[in-house]
Formats: sequence, C-alpha cells, structure tokens
Amino acid sequence: MANPNYHQHTSRQFDQELTGIRGDALRLGGLAEEQIRLAMKALMENDVLLAEQVIRDDQKVNALEVNINDQCLQILARRQPAARDLRLVVAVIKAISDLERIGDEAKRIARGALGMASHFPSKHQFIHLTEFAEGVKKLLHDTLDAFARIDVDASLQIKQRDRLLDRHYEDIMHEQIAAMSNDPRIIPIALHIMWVARALERIGDRSCNICEYAIYYAMGKDIRHMSLEQAALDIMDNKPSLQP
Repeated sequence: MANPNYHQHTSRQFDQELTGIRGDALRLGGLAEEQIRLAMKALMENDVLLAEQVIRDDQKVNALEVNINDQCLQILARRQPAARDLRLVVAVIKAISDLERIGDEAKRIARGALGMASHFPSKHQFIHLTEFAEGVKKLLHDTLDAFARIDVDASLQIKQRDRLLDRHYEDIMHEQIAAMSNDPRIIPIALHIMWVARALERIGDRSCNICEYAIYYAMGKDIRHMSLEQAALDIMDNKPSLQP
C-alpha cells in the first residue's frame, strides 16, 4: 500500500528541502548497501585489500549521516514543521541513524574477513552464511524501496520476512557451536563466522526499524513496541485515514 499523496506547500523551497532529505536518506541507504556487498565479497574471496577499503569507506557513511542530520535540524529550527511534515523529518532522522549503524555492521564484516584471512575456511563452511547474507541484502534493498514509496504493506511484509532470517541466524549459530564441540581446531574460524552472522542479523533488525519509521510517517502510528500481528490489525483498522 504505497502512499504517494504528498501535499504541496506554499513554499516551493520547503518542498525541495523535504524532498532533499528523503533523497539523501535513500542515497545513504545505497551507500550502506554497497558497503555490505563489498564486505561480503571481501569475506568470500579472502580479499584483504577490499576489506581494508570497506573499513576506510565507513567514514563516507558517517559523514553523509551527519550531513543529513544537520539538514533535518535546520528544517526543524527554521520551518517548525507540524503533523505530516514533522513526521517525515523525524522518520528521516531515525532512518539515517539505523543506516549509519548498518554501515558499522558492514565494517564489522570486513574486520571478520581480515580475521579469517590467515585461516581461510573451506567453501563448505561458508554455504549457510552466504545464503543468510543474500537474504539480508535482499531485505535491506526491499526496505529502502518500501521507505522510498512509503509502502505500509511492504513494510509489514519485510518485518514478517525478518522472522525467517532470525531462524536462519539461530541455525548458523547452533551449527558453529556444534562444529566447535566436534573439532576445537576450528574454534577461531567458527567464532569469526558467528561474528559475521551476528552483524548480518543486526542489519536485518535495523531494516525492520526503518520499515517502522515508514509506517510512522505514513500513518502517525508508532508500532515499535507492538507485536507484528497487533501492528497489522491496528494498521488495517486505520487504513481509511490514508485516503485523500
């Protein structure tokens, strides 16, 4: 359920400012996506130089987040937005904070790649982690799309999909614990795999946070402390409020 009914202000400049922070937030999301892709590439290909590049480039994520946050604070101070406009600024501030932390998780994956460089695991040890990473990357991509379109239904579906990823994460952790019990020699590698899996799991959680901000902007509903089922029912009851 996309919600494209954005009203126009008498101030064209104000409209441009609001459009600008939305666009910049999505640009930050794209940068975070690329950091994850490169971090996983470095991990899978045992590419130390690429892992080091990901770690260095985290400063680009941080700098853009600070820049967008400053823009939002200026809008709050100069425009004193209310209602829907205020929700947009708040949603962007919260979303970019999670995106910056997603960048931090990409940096952790890159550090995991460096940690495994001297004891590189076999492809077999990476199978489930690779599948998990692909699911997380797709979840983040769809999250950014839902945030761009302010799609409430897609946001709820993403939160549902994250439950499956959580189970996948738990399976990886149990698998590595069992492997360490069977062969203590692989403990260093298993710990790095668990560390990377944890970073990916946190990316999924932060993607869900961003979906919650999209719903907040669209409906004025804070579902952060609701169960998924409760949130879906509450949103269904309030869908008419989204009509023009």
